[in-house]
Parts: sequence; structure tokens; C-alpha cells
Amino acid sequence: MDDAIHVIGMGLSIADLTASHLALIESASVLVGGKRHLASFGKATAVRKEISSPVSGVLDFIERHMASGLVVVLASGDPLFFGIGKTLIERLGPDKVVIHPNVTSMAAAFARLKLPWQDAAWVSLHGRDNMRGLVKALDDKNLLCVLTDPKNDPLVVKKQVVSHDYTWQMWVLENLGAPEEKISSMDEHTDTQTVFGQPNVVVLQKGELPAPSAPLRLGTPDNWFVHEKGLITKAPVRVLSLAALELGPTNILWDLGAGSGSVGIEATLFLPDGFVYAVEKNKHRKEQITANVKRFTVRNLSAVRAQLPHGLADLPRPDRVFIGGSGKDLDQVLNVVVKVLNPLGRIVINTVLMETLHLAVSVLDEKGFEVDITQAQISKSSDMPWGRRMEALNPVWIIAAQKGSSL
Repeated sequence: MDDAIHVIGMGLSIADLTASHLALIESASVLVGGKRHLASFGKATAVRKEISSPVSGVLDFIERHMASGLVVVLASGDPLFFGIGKTLIERLGPDKVVIHPNVTSMAAAFARLKLPWQDAAWVSLHGRDNMRGLVKALDDKNLLCVLTDPKNDPLVVKKQVVSHDYTWQMWVLENLGAPEEKISSMDEHTDTQTVFGQPNVVVLQKGELPAPSAPLRLGTPDNWFVHEKGLITKAPVRVLSLAALELGPTNILWDLGAGSGSVGIEATLFLPDGFVYAVEKNKHRKEQITANVKRFTVRNLSAVRAQLPHGLADLPRPDRVFIGGSGKDLDQVLNVVVKVLNPLGRIVINTVLMETLHLAVSVLDEKGFEVDITQAQISKSSDMPWGRRMEALNPVWIIAAQKGSSL
């Protein structure tokens, strides 16, 4: 690989370069990099080329000079972390490029804050319109690093953070590795006219979900529940499912594959003298059920951790059963449920899968249940810069089955 170019990550500054990095730079016939990087090697005798737009012109220059001696390209941080490394490999081929990794701004940011970052996610707003990516990451992740630019600065990130369901700790790290390095926290009191030093990154750590602003009610907003995004029966579907259960005041309800427990918890509104057993296999989600029970001061619900269909034999026989999740074991779960369900009891199953729909209906028909199917196709309004649009939720089949008095 004598004719390969060497792409050296500068880390945060020249102080992060190793002796081998410096030896390569000193031996270079051609030195390519940003203005700031090239200024760090003012005494080098190599032919210089500043990286500027369009990048295609820089790539053409590198290709023309590859045969004239050692070409070294200086990159910020790590060349393969939003750096020029990918572009050079695509243009020249992997055999013509040697990457020398170094400290990224993301790694440095977490090091400064003393935060382990093996579970952290990154979102780049640098030179791109990726606000949806940020919103999704806020929903799905607990620890984030956001790469910014002068347009998409920390104040833009803050607007998304303050409108999110959860509270967040927010740090801004400016000019990492430079003498003017600065680390600060942002909150609701941060001056909206603040100008941040470039470059900077934002680190976000998820906090608690604020307390509900009103008591539990039919169609309780999803964001009042502690839950993993996407793993909750949405409020409109929850209302339809509770209606399909036809709950009586003294009923015993099994909420199987309970997730965050939203259906079972809301069902307690209709069970003043009844009880709910919310069964969930996942430890973390069972903890979410317990947290939601506490949030809404629910007195008649017990969370049970069990891998369905195991664990059901120890529960009182149900009058109603809601199945929101059972995976590939639905047939085994139904075989248990139909036997222990009290006469005139009802089973309601929610699914987005055609295979589950077919399996559930087949089993319930075979067992002699009266089966009714509703497909809910719901769209909710979503704000746009100049109005609203409708955003479709996943279509859901609600399967309601009635047990006869003689079964």
C-alpha cells in the first residue's frame, strides 16, 4: 500500500497526535486539511491543499498527486465519524486509503462529563435537516450526543427538548480540546440570545416523566404513562378495546402481555369492586407497570412477572381477558384462557399481524366462541410549520370473543 493516502484523525487538537502520526505528516509530500489543521503545521514543506467546497475539487487534487509521493489528509476527530474518510474510500477504494482513528468529539464529550457512553446514541444536525432523527432519538434513547452547526445550534436542540414528554439534563460542550473550551448546562432559564462557540456538541440525559396533569380517565394520553415508545396501546385503540371487553364492576380482568399496563390500569376505572392482574414477562416493563400504578394511585391492580402461558394457574379465574402481547405462543395462551375463563366471559385480543388474526379467530371459532372483529385505522394530527397534517397509526385488529354459558 505504498501508493495509499493516509487519513489522520486530529482528535481534539494537535496534542492528540501520536509520534507515528507526526512522522507521517513530516514525511508527506502533499498535505491536505482544513485551514485550522494546516495552520498547525506551518513549517511543513509539503504541497498544501485546503479542504473547501466543492469537495469534488479536493478529491480530484488528491487523485492527481497520489503518484508524486506520500499524501496525508488531516481530518477532525476520527475520519470515519462524520469525517472525510468515507468520501475518500468511496472515491479511491478501500485499498488506497489508510485510516488513522483518533478521539471523536462524542467520546471526548462523555469523558468530560464522566458519563459512561456504551449505551449512548448520536444524532447529527451538522449540515443536514435531521430534526425527525432527533425527535425519534429523544423518544427511544436515554443518553444522546447531538452534533450541531451554527444553524442547528444548542438553542434549536433545546426547543425539541423542552417540548418532549420527559425532562432532560442538557449540557453544551464548546471548543473541546482548545484553550477556550467551555462546558455549561442548559435549562429553561438559558438566555435565548446566547451565542455558542463553534464547534460544539450537546449531550442529553433523560430524566423523569413529569407527574400526570390530571387524574386517570378513559383515553388517558399516552405520554402520561411511563412506557417504551411504540410499546403502548394507543389511547384511541385503548378506548375501543375497553369497550369491547364490556367490563362489569366486579369483574376479574387478566391483562396478558401487559407492557406498560395502560389497558389494565385504565380498566380499573370500570372495576370499583373488581381486580386486574397485569402479566408481563419483561422485568423492565413490569417495573413500568408498577411505576404507572403508583403514578395514578391505582388500588386494584397487581403486576405479575411470568412467561405466558406459565404463571396463569396461580391467578383467580377471570371474567375478562385482554391479550395485547403473547408473541408466537398465542395458541398456547388461548388454550389455557378458554378453559379457565368464567361462563359468559369475554376475551379481547389486539394485533397488527395478519398471522395472529388468523390464528386467534381459528382457535376461538374451534372452541365455540362468538367472535367479532373490528379493524381500527386511526390517524392523528401532527403539527407542521404552517399547519397540520394527518399521521396514520398502525392499523389494529380488535378481536372480541364471547364465551357461552355452557362452555
